[in-house]
Amino acid sequence: MSVASTRKAPAWFMIVAAALLVWNLFGVMAYIREVTMTPEALALLPDAQQQLYENTPAWAMAAFAIAVNCGTLGCLLLLLRRNLAGLFLQLSLAAVLVQMYHAIFIGHSIDVFNPGNLAMPVLVIVIAIYLVTLAAKARVSRWTC
Repeated sequence: MSVASTRKAPAWFMIVAAALLVWNLFGVMAYIREVTMTPEALALLPDAQQQLYENTPAWAMAAFAIAVNCGTLGCLLLLLRRNLAGLFLQLSLAAVLVQMYHAIFIGHSIDVFNPGNLAMPVLVIVIAIYLVTLAAKARVSRWTC
């Protein structure tokens, strides 16, 4: 067995990678739903939420797009057992941090939606960090090539 060869990934790794691919696909759907929101749908939201959506800068929306698309591609690459997954998951994490920085500190979305909704941004950050560490573990364990 050469140094560059891969080992069979454990079943739990494939299950976790598949579940996190689904998680990221939900993120893609949320992004699409947000950028395709019609003026009629926007008008149905409370005024504070309308302001939040209307005042979100392009760079924050770009971070959202990068986060979910790189996360999805990274998970797919994990399932295909490719080392390149780590790069895409690192890009996703960086974009998540930018997106959440805007949402929490600049956009004050927690004030709009209520402090109890802080759990979702924290969960998104934790999962993005976990994905980066999972890709690193896969590389070190030679489950990817």
